[in-house]
Order: sequence, then structure tokens, then C-alpha cells
Amino acid sequence: MMNTLLKLLLFIAVGSAAAQSYPSKPIHMLVAFPPGGPVDIIARLIAPKLSDALGQPVIVENKVGASGNVATAEVAKSAPEGYTLLAHSSAYAVNPTLFSNAGYDPVKDLTAIAVVAQQANIIVVNASFPAKTLEELRAKVQREKLAFASPGAGTTPHLTAENLFHVRWKADITHVPFKGAGPAVSGLLSGQPPIGCVAGSGPMSNIKAGKLRALAVSSAKRLAQLPEVPTLNELGYPGMEDYTWVGLFVAAGTPHDIADKLNAAVLKAVQSPDLKQRLDALAFDVTAAPLRETADYVRAEVAKWSQVVKDVGAKVD
Repeated sequence: MMNTLLKLLLFIAVGSAAAQSYPSKPIHMLVAFPPGGPVDIIARLIAPKLSDALGQPVIVENKVGASGNVATAEVAKSAPEGYTLLAHSSAYAVNPTLFSNAGYDPVKDLTAIAVVAQQANIIVVNASFPAKTLEELRAKVQREKLAFASPGAGTTPHLTAENLFHVRWKADITHVPFKGAGPAVSGLLSGQPPIGCVAGSGPMSNIKAGKLRALAVSSAKRLAQLPEVPTLNELGYPGMEDYTWVGLFVAAGTPHDIADKLNAAVLKAVQSPDLKQRLDALAFDVTAAPLRETADYVRAEVAKWSQVVKDVGAKVD
């Protein structure tokens, strides 16, 4: 009994010492998607701020594959010491239901550090596509055999589009999953395909430049950056308030003190005026919260999107 107690006290002491000295070397942040999308944008904006707060370099690396599952599985299997972070989208909560084997349990295998920010999904078309409104797009997809782009199977833009096109419209339209928002926007710009649903920051500059046309947004209210674009709710599609969020995670078993230190660094970063200005310009709403609230939110998102996947009948393409 005494030996067990001594071992427990020693374990606590070692864990506490490790947390106090953390971090003592560079931190690697694996981004689950390619450059150009919301996850990569958030990762590269926040990494320097985390580095300043923690006193060690935060090295960003894009680790792409299987709609984010490759990076997620790698971080889940990493040493639980806080030196390997995962930057992922809300697809983190979707994939375990969408894939027969996503390679991770979203509640048990990783610890959520923060859901940094969220943004609405946008229904867009190539500027040359003959649909100026969502109703005109509906008429087109119900008459012709067309296709739509998304940042990947299991992303919330994919599910927003599935809900609108297949469930609400009963349209025979083909999903073309890309490996991230950046590649999806490139496809839309070339008209291959000319229709898509992408989270706000991905297509925003091309919408502003007139190369893409925004027809609707999935937020509760219109975006300040696109005040002329109606919400799906306004257009008669209630219950379609969907958001793409970007979160940071570490392997389960990471000491609480280390997770708390990372969370505090994120909360500090999102309060910096220059970062807030950049996020506002890209249509991001800051959502970072303390660890307990973050864990509760992620669990609720896993439950929500599990039901959505089942409702829309989405499958990995």
C-alpha cells in the first residue's frame, strides 16, 4: 500500500515538474488540410502568437490525407507531452461517423485545446455560371446533370451542400471532394466544377474580385464582409445554420497543466488586436474558450454531426 502511494506521489511530482518546464523544445503543429483553407490560415496566423507566449518555436506542417484522418491519427498516437499539436476543422467531429474506420475516437484519443474560430459556409458559383440567385441555381441543378465542389468528404461545407442539394432539393448532383479549401477554390475558378460550397475564408478574395459569385451563406445572420448575400434561413431553408470551425488538439493523456498552458496561450493570442483584425477580415468569429467549455463543445459537435451524416446519408466518395 505504501509503495503504491509513493509511486503515485512520484508520478504526480514528475508530471508537475514536466508541466512547469514545458515547453523546453520546439512544438510541431500538424495541419490536417492543404494551404489556402481555413485550417491552414488559422494555424499560420496563430503559430507565431503561440511561439511568443510559450517561448519556443511552433513549426507548422501540412499533413494531408483522408479528409484530415492522416494527421489526426498521427497526433493521437504521438507522445502525450504537448509537443505535437493537431489543427483540424469541424470534420474532426464528422469523420468518425462518415468513415468506416477514421483511425481515431474523437472523444477518447485526443484532448481539445481550443476551438479557435468559426465561419459560415458559402454556396458559390463560377462568375461565368448562369445563376445569379440560389433559386436560379436550384432550377439549373434540377434540369441538368451537374457537379459541386467541397473541401473534402466529411467537411461541414460538404454536409451543408448535401443537405441543400440532395435532401432539400432532391437534385441529382455529383459531389466532387477536393483535398482542402484551396484546391476546391482552384477547381471552382477553372469551372471544374462551377458550383461549390466552401467555408468563408477560402473563396472570400475571389468573391471580392468578382471571379466567384456568392449565392447564400449558412450563418444565422448575413456576413459583414458580404452584406448583400442572403442567409439560407432568409431564403426559406430553416435549420441550416452550419459553421466550419478550426480547433487545436493534443494526444489524450497530455498532463492537464500542459493542456491548460496551451489553452491560455490560445486565449491570449486571439485577444491581440492585429490577429483579431485579420480574423475579422477573413469572416472568422473567435470562439476560443477555457478547456472545460471546449471539451463540452467538441462532444456536442460529435453528437450533432453524427446525426447529420445519418440524416443526409453521406458516404465517403
